Amino acid sequence: MRIAMAWVVAVVMGAGSACVQAQGDPAKAFDAATAAVRKPGTTVRVDLIGDSTQTDNAGYGRGFCANFTAQVDCVNMARGGASTRTFRNDGIWDRALATKPDYMVIQFGHNDEVSKSQPMPRQVPLADYVTNLKQFVREARAAGITPVLCTPLTRRYFESDGKVHSDLTEYSEAMRGVAADMKTPLIELQNESIAYLDKVGEAEGNKLAITKKDNDGKTIFDKTHLDWAGSYVFGRMVAVDLGKAVPAMAKYVLPVAATLPPEGVKAMKILGSPKEGGGPVKIVLVGDSTVATEGGWGPGFCAVLTKNVTCVDLALNGRSSKSFRDEGAWKKAVAEHGDYYLIQFGHNDQKPDPSRHTDADTTFIEQLKQYVADVRAIGGVPVIVTSLSRRTFVDGKVKEDLKDYAVAARKAAAEEDITCIDLNALSTRLLNTMTQAQADEFDMTGHADAKAENAGKAAPALDRTHLNDKGKAVFGLMVADNLVRTQVELGPDVIGVPVGAAPAPQQAAPTDGH
Repeated sequence: MRIAMAWVVAVVMGAGSACVQAQGDPAKAFDAATAAVRKPGTTVRVDLIGDSTQTDNAGYGRGFCANFTAQVDCVNMARGGASTRTFRNDGIWDRALATKPDYMVIQFGHNDEVSKSQPMPRQVPLADYVTNLKQFVREARAAGITPVLCTPLTRRYFESDGKVHSDLTEYSEAMRGVAADMKTPLIELQNESIAYLDKVGEAEGNKLAITKKDNDGKTIFDKTHLDWAGSYVFGRMVAVDLGKAVPAMAKYVLPVAATLPPEGVKAMKILGSPKEGGGPVKIVLVGDSTVATEGGWGPGFCAVLTKNVTCVDLALNGRSSKSFRDEGAWKKAVAEHGDYYLIQFGHNDQKPDPSRHTDADTTFIEQLKQYVADVRAIGGVPVIVTSLSRRTFVDGKVKEDLKDYAVAARKAAAEEDITCIDLNALSTRLLNTMTQAQADEFDMTGHADAKAENAGKAAPALDRTHLNDKGKAVFGLMVADNLVRTQVELGPDVIGVPVGAAPAPQQAAPTDGH
């Protein structure tokens, strides 16, 4: 059974997950006590303050930072889906102030823009947008920080005349007005990005884009967000312009544009094009029985990937992060030399058996970090997945018995600055919209682990841990859709489902989200 992509997206994005939060925005570790500590050897710190078009994974953030000398400590505080309202309301502005940079490059507009057809809480009328920007400027200056305003990166809306027609003109003009009123340095990215795209044309502009699915489930170019190449084009632009707007920063800008690092070159090859479908690429799944082929989400995940992907599910029943390594299964997984490794443990780590048990706050985190290090050592990309929720209800809600291990997994991913798919939070949220009977429609029968756990009992209990084919499809697609929000180069490799396809009969799509 296939489930509507739009429904899964809504569930994913409305989950309030502490891992992947929005387009191109993996969670990062933040400790107020160490936020102001700078990298050794650096003499100046610059923060990026804005939305997804500034982030590392889907914006110009990494290209911006790459175009400075090693003396610059570049901190990306941008948040996917943010507006001048939500950046403050969600606490990100306070966190940014706590990093105590010398300069802040502040760019908003994409999510502030008011839409009559799709109003959202993050949207901000022009007058309030101006007020919010001025408040950012005042508070930055009060903290001893030099604010630099940046007009928003244009969307790549080409029309029949072959030119870009921006939908951000009013907000860009408002940004210019604030810069003039507050006597703030200004980076004119809106006009400069339009001029660049008008010069290179739509075909070349599309080579700077990530992809998304249209209403028919087809892969198309995303006209807002950037791939690695786009990040380095526009990141260079902003870095150079910062040197012009703030002469003291000019000496830190590389004299020649930075080139893509090996991981960027690899990602661009994987991204491919919508016609090619992306790839080739190998994804390896490791974990316990809730990932494995017999009763886990692994088969559902592999089923929604294109033929360009080699999807290898090496997860094993009954294993923990400790026993999977101790028994040699991890060594075999590393020998696959995958491009991406999705790693999910927890169900068996919490069991008292000394051959499997790990402590959530200590040895479990240590194990996960070692997995991450091993993947990086072979040039792969590690992704941590928190444990799929069990489906036992108490007082009408899911009993969250894996919470400690999910928190630990999120912490490990944040500290390692890697993508984390918070499947525990996502699956719990979905299940909490159901009744126990509806959730039991995902239950598997006859799983080996369930038989072992219920040995000797007169009537085996319902298996509310493992998945039947319906469950595999739902949660496998949930993982795949969430994966491409940060590993955006994999977008063409996930098979889209038309928006008009029928959602799962037990639950209509929630409407909240970013």
